[in-house]
Amino acid sequence: MTNNGFIQIAIYLGVLLLLVKPLGTYMARVYEGKSIGLDRVLGPLERLMYRLCGVRADQEMTWKSYAVALLIFNFAGLLAVYLLQRTQAMLPLNPAQMPAVSPDSSFNTAVSFATNTNWQGYGGESTMSYLTQMLGLTVQNFLSAATGMAVLVALIRGLARRSAQTIGNCWVDLTRSTLYILLPLSLVLAVVLVSQGVVQTFEPYHTVSLLQPAKDANGALVTEQTLAVGPAASQVAIKQLGTNGGGFFNVNSAHPLENPTPLSNFLEMLSILLIPAALCYTFGRMVGDTRQGWVVLAAMTIVLVGLLVPCVVLEQAGNPALKPLGVNQTALDTPPQLTQSGGNMQGKEVRFGIVNSAIWATATTAASNGSVNSMHDSYTPIGGLVPMWLIQLGEVILGGVGSGLYGMLAFVIIAVFIAGLMVGRTPEYLGKKIEAFEMKMASLAVLVPCTAVLVGTAVAVSLPQGASSIRDPGPHGFSEVLYAFSSAGNNNGSAFAGLSANTPFYNLALGLAMLVARYWTIIPVLAIAGSLAAKRTVPIGAGTLPTHTPLFVVLLIAVVVVVGALTFIPALALGPIVEHLMLPR
Repeated sequence: MTNNGFIQIAIYLGVLLLLVKPLGTYMARVYEGKSIGLDRVLGPLERLMYRLCGVRADQEMTWKSYAVALLIFNFAGLLAVYLLQRTQAMLPLNPAQMPAVSPDSSFNTAVSFATNTNWQGYGGESTMSYLTQMLGLTVQNFLSAATGMAVLVALIRGLARRSAQTIGNCWVDLTRSTLYILLPLSLVLAVVLVSQGVVQTFEPYHTVSLLQPAKDANGALVTEQTLAVGPAASQVAIKQLGTNGGGFFNVNSAHPLENPTPLSNFLEMLSILLIPAALCYTFGRMVGDTRQGWVVLAAMTIVLVGLLVPCVVLEQAGNPALKPLGVNQTALDTPPQLTQSGGNMQGKEVRFGIVNSAIWATATTAASNGSVNSMHDSYTPIGGLVPMWLIQLGEVILGGVGSGLYGMLAFVIIAVFIAGLMVGRTPEYLGKKIEAFEMKMASLAVLVPCTAVLVGTAVAVSLPQGASSIRDPGPHGFSEVLYAFSSAGNNNGSAFAGLSANTPFYNLALGLAMLVARYWTIIPVLAIAGSLAAKRTVPIGAGTLPTHTPLFVVLLIAVVVVVGALTFIPALALGPIVEHLMLPR
């Protein structure tokens, strides 16, 4: 890798880590109900919302009540997005006269945005009206992100409390996550993005004359082009900050009206991992030991960097299949001494280059974000394996807002359980005994998404309805299907492309995978929170495993990687690994 690549990675990670403590401290104060400054302005609005909804902010819930409230809330959001799509032709703010979306696509999209997945089997500018984009998709970007944050806070309370029967109030956690964290950050980012040229307008699409006429596929001369515009900046801001992903436009964050400048590109990349990273410090603050948060963040960062660097190196090395053909693969960010090896610029924006494209691909799949500024389908086989495997690790390497950290804490429980077995002592974490119930729930949280991915992929490649959508034969076509179910089953939302996924079969199958992976992870996590909250503190003894040391960082990384390897290496061997071995040498 070049010095320029190292510098770009260092700047990105450096700025991200510098923001962890201040934002993490702020979020801890939000959830602890302490003064944060904004409560003087937004406090009356918060209390008014509780009054209108009949919510008693001081009345806490058991984990079962919390789970029921959360499921009802998410189902209502899913139903609202579905109905908006089905009726958008009759609703206002539809200047392009978009027709109603088909039932199967509406179902898939409603599930996708309610589960924080944002998988899109459609072109945004050719399918969704302004009203659907704003009232349906953008609103769900806030609410699905707040759902993940609320579940995390409930789990943190379970770890921090002693002999308690409650884990907080679901409605309060959802409201405070949205009102004091997601909304202010999104407003600031949206204003900055507008200053960089991201569109935010209700004007109809513009038809403009081309500076240079072109010919279409039929040879006819084309002199005009229709430019899609709309209220994009407001959706782009929360899609990144809430690790939602998706795109206002079909080509997502590669679109010049969604991501026009190097500054907008950097800020959007930074936003993807900002809240997930800061929540690690929030966790440490709320359990009364910031070292615990730093340990989890260290494990996440080490795995992230360990996969980011190979992705950059492999993409800068170029596509081996093109070398025998004498194709010039020299990338704009490749120095003269490396021009013989060149770089794989296929599917990447020239204005961003290989390094920024690889950073985005790694960050968006480390988080359950799914937005892209380059096409993952065009990466080299092993370069494309990196984002796919990051998803398959369970979206816990930073992960989604809230969901990444509560997923990683499930791995922490497994790690301390394994360590306890090694020394013949009942495992403990933060003074709480980890017993059979917690292990069962943690195992469910880790294994259910894996099951959704592997079963879904097997069914899709076995049935003609699934196989007929594969346009690339051989291992690459299998990789596209595996990536699609990995993305849906781990609530990521990015795609390998090349797979015709907007069909009744894939809309239904991927929608079911999203539902299973999201809620069969949330419910076990809340069950763990309730179980731990009811337990008393166990005194630290000579056999207690310290969970704030470098040794525990190594143990945690090993557990995450081994689970990911044992689960998905056989499937990866049929896709990107064998495709890499088939390349000419």
